[in-house]
Order: sequence, then C-alpha cells, then structure tokens
Amino acid sequence: MKILILAAGSRGDVAPYTGLGVRLREAGHEVALAAPASFAGLVADSGLEFRGLPADPRAPARASGARGPDGDADGDADGKAHRAAGGGNTGLMRKASAFIQELGPGIADAAAAGADLLLLSTATAPLGWHVAEALGVPSIGVYLQPVTPTGEFGPVVGGSRSLGRWGNRAAGRVSLRVVDRLHATAVADLRARLGLPPAGPRAVRLRQEAANWPVLHGFSTVLVPRPRDWREGLEVVGNWWPHCPDDRQLPAELDDFLRSGPPPVFIGFGSMGAGEGERLSEVAVAALRKAKVRGVLQAGWAGLSTTGPSAAGPSAAELSTAGDDVLTVGDVPHSLLFPRTAAVVHHAGAGTAAAALRAGVPAIPVPVTADQPFWAGRIAALGAGTAPVPYKELTADRLAEAVQRAVEEPQYRRRAAEAARRMEAEDGAARAVKAIGRLPGTA
Repeated sequence: MKILILAAGSRGDVAPYTGLGVRLREAGHEVALAAPASFAGLVADSGLEFRGLPADPRAPARASGARGPDGDADGDADGKAHRAAGGGNTGLMRKASAFIQELGPGIADAAAAGADLLLLSTATAPLGWHVAEALGVPSIGVYLQPVTPTGEFGPVVGGSRSLGRWGNRAAGRVSLRVVDRLHATAVADLRARLGLPPAGPRAVRLRQEAANWPVLHGFSTVLVPRPRDWREGLEVVGNWWPHCPDDRQLPAELDDFLRSGPPPVFIGFGSMGAGEGERLSEVAVAALRKAKVRGVLQAGWAGLSTTGPSAAGPSAAELSTAGDDVLTVGDVPHSLLFPRTAAVVHHAGAGTAAAALRAGVPAIPVPVTADQPFWAGRIAALGAGTAPVPYKELTADRLAEAVQRAVEEPQYRRRAAEAARRMEAEDGAARAVKAIGRLPGTA
C-alpha cells in the first residue's frame, strides 16, 4: 500500500514521523513523507520518499499557530474557556491564517503524486480531510497532541490549568472552533480547487467525529493517559521516535567531551528563541557556571553559542567551546546524547520532553508557547523534572537554582528513571502499524 504522511511545522512536528514511516516501510508499505523543504535531508536520511510542502518552519509564530488554536474565541463562549483557548493574539491569528492558506494547495499537490492512505498530523488534518475526500482514499489522524476536548484537562494550547470537567470540555470546544475559523477561507478555496461542493470546516469535523474517524496519538500514556471520556476511535499508542540509524554515532569531539568529566547538563530550546541567541547564550553559560556543572548547548533556531550568536547555529560537525566546561553542538540525536547527561533543560516541546523522559534524566522545562506549558506541567506532575521556569521569567540565577535542584536532589532522577522504565514497555510505532493494518483494504 502507498502511504503518505503529511506533517508541517518545526522539526519537532516532523521528525517523529520518520520513525513511524520507517516502521511502516519495514511492514511492507511504500511510504512518503510530505513536509517543508528544509526537512528534505531529514526524510532522505530515513530512506523515505520526500514530498515538499510550501511551509516556512523558520517562522516560529506561523509554526506555532499552525499546530493549534490561538486568538479570539467565539463571542458567546464562557469567559474562562475563552482565556484557556488563548484569546486575543491578533498578530498570531494573521500569521496562522497565511500559513494555512499556503498549506492547502501543497497538501493537494503532495497527495496527487499518489497515495492509497493519508496519515494526517494535527496541523495538516483540517485540510487533509478534504484532499482525502477528493481522492476517494481513507485517512487516519496521527497526532502528537491530545487536541480532542475532554473533561480531564484543558486545551493543550493556551490552557495550562484545569477549569474543572465542564470548563475543560467547554474550553476544548472553543479551541476547535478557533481552529475551524482559522481554516474557513483555506477550506473554501481548497474545496473549490478540488471540485468539491462547499462544506465548512466545522461541518466536516462533525462528520468525521460522527463516523468515529480514527486518530492515533503518538505520545506516552506515562504523560497523558487516554481520557476516559474520549469517543471510540481515539487511541494513545505511545511515542514515535525520530529515526536514528543503528550505526549513527555522536561527533568525536562531543563524545570526547562527554568522556572527559562528569555528565553535563544539556540546554536547548529547539525551534524557540530565534533572534535571542546572544541573551540565551549568556544566560545558559552563566547558569551553568553558577550551578558549578559542565554543559552542552544545542544551537537550535536561537543560535546558542559559546563564541557568540549564530543565525544558523553549528552543524553536527561544528562544535565550539567555552573553556573546558561548556560545549556547543548542532543537530545531534537526543536518543544518543540525553542518556549521557545529568539533566536536560528544554523548551518542553512534545518530542524533546518525551526524549528526556525516555533517557531517564531529570528535566528543567522552560516552556515558551503553544503546547509547551502543557507538557512542562505534565513533567512536573510526574516528579521527573523541576517546576517549569517560564521563558519570559528566565534568568541565570533562576535557571542555576533549577539546575542545582535537578542534579542534586535524587528524587528527580528516580522519578525520571521510573518513567523511562514504563515508556520502554511501549512501542508506539508497532501499535500504529498494527492499527493501520486493521483498516479495511489496508492489510
């Protein structure tokens, strides 16, 4: 069977699907992954066919908006639900709308190259449904966030605290209405392009829900157990880990650094912090020195560096040092690096948060936006990391204090190790492959 995975956003929104795609290929399927052009190499390295999407992952606000709702909620909604849905960010709404408008034709073109089944991420599903309808092929959701409303927690974007069972469900419904409003123009244009009769995004969503459209969620029940009030067809299967070849190794200089002293503390903000590399670098190095620990900085989009800010950051082979206690690296597999660290400071993106737990090391979450406060709160609730340090409140003193707690207080490592043991028993990719194989006509 020809399977097309459609994913858009930053690296964390794309990389997990390389692992899922490889497992599907090993099960005998032909697999293509459609993603922004900057991830062509990532997809090629996994051995999957690459199809480009017209999205700019180097624009953080657009990527964040595409992943989930933000902006004004419906005027008749409850005020608490409105705030939980992230009301009021007009600039982000405009950027998200522009992103979505570009994405629709790209999804249609990628699918037109041939597919028997579409696997749709959280960002691509509201447009991918219409493409699947036009092609007459089945589709499945492959989500990295639990966006379906539930009474057990509030919306993962913009709602980091519980409003009670009724309030959580109400806020979740508002969030979906915001998503539908953001997609309304793009959906109308896309359906006209595909020769489909008019149908609003909310009507199509309700149709999917009534049909128990299947959604596989690629995160661990250790962090988010399946909500008891979810409908049939919504499953939590476990993480899909980014593909890492068996013979992949860390750069020699990084390996030497790790061997030359006690385990360092990792600091990285992924796709967050663009344009703030100088400030973040200074904060990171000062915090490490105050905490009296060695460190590894990952450049990321902010361009963290011990030798000054860099717009692009070092490649995996380009490393820089600050004395003999801090090393800057580029893109390296978290699965190889994190187990060799004392703690991980991260932005609490879903993939990085899961990778730190999988490694069994304490986390210091520094959430920035979108779903990151949600995952940061989950880590803290597990006891596998310190209380979140909000990005806007990040200082060297506050980060140093959190690093010292994570490294010196044994309960954090103990809880992280317990979470890692539980996650090891999950095989999200295997469960997803099995679920896909059960679909009519897909075996």
